[in-house]
Amino acid sequence: MKEKQLHSKNKHKNGYDFELLRNKYPKLEKFLVEKFGKTTIDFSNPKAVKEFNKALLFVYYGIKDWNFPDENLCPPIPGRVDYIHHLADLIGDQTKVKVLDIGTGASCVYPLLGVAEYGWDFVATDIELDSLDYAQDIIDDNNLDAKIALRQQFKEEHILEGILEEDDRFTVTMCNPPFYKSAVEARGANRRKTRNLGNSAVRNFAGNNNELWYVGGEKAFLHTYLYESSKHSKVSKWFTSLVSNKDNVKSLEASAKKLQVTEFKVIPMHQGNKVTRIVCWRF
Repeated sequence: MKEKQLHSKNKHKNGYDFELLRNKYPKLEKFLVEKFGKTTIDFSNPKAVKEFNKALLFVYYGIKDWNFPDENLCPPIPGRVDYIHHLADLIGDQTKVKVLDIGTGASCVYPLLGVAEYGWDFVATDIELDSLDYAQDIIDDNNLDAKIALRQQFKEEHILEGILEEDDRFTVTMCNPPFYKSAVEARGANRRKTRNLGNSAVRNFAGNNNELWYVGGEKAFLHTYLYESSKHSKVSKWFTSLVSNKDNVKSLEASAKKLQVTEFKVIPMHQGNKVTRIVCWRF
């Protein structure tokens, strides 16, 4: 599998070395299959996908333990580390970098990758206490307590309000927002994807409510985030977010002008057939 359009610093930009993964992470062996004369995994099998991402974290990023329930989202490592590399380009050469990760989830994936690739420090937030518990276990198991701190957001309508402390100063804030407007919409999309990939694929699109949906969907989430960032403009040099729906970028930019954002930029991200973007703003 070759991802030609990943960031130039992405370790997976030239595809996957399954022989290396098999040798260094033997648990992957039972999930390997031969397809068109090449070794790969069945990407419609959720257990194979999770073990594959564990292998990538172990072999390339030194993450020994990465355990969380199957009902939580299993993030694809190549795409997640791309966000990290683009942020590194955005902030340039800085010796002391502190990142706020909004909605880190049970996998704690962005902090793990940011520490592994650049040695950044992280504060990571989430609304689900269970997710934070699993994230803390991962942090503890990998001896990363000095690099990653967790905070709980108690009010689901807020993004930044309620989790910031008086002396907080971040280099950059990052977020991968929920896409759907409701649990019903999320389940419908799950069923469509399941039909497209086969019934066994359902777990690939698992996720807790807070991971998949927010009242008003991605657009509402982004506008709340933008508005709250304007009230705490000195907290972070840059505010950023992944944006799945390109139509949301224009409305966000229009609102940013009204809120006196001094710089607004969009970084395109191409991962195979999927196109997304990072929206960045500062005051």
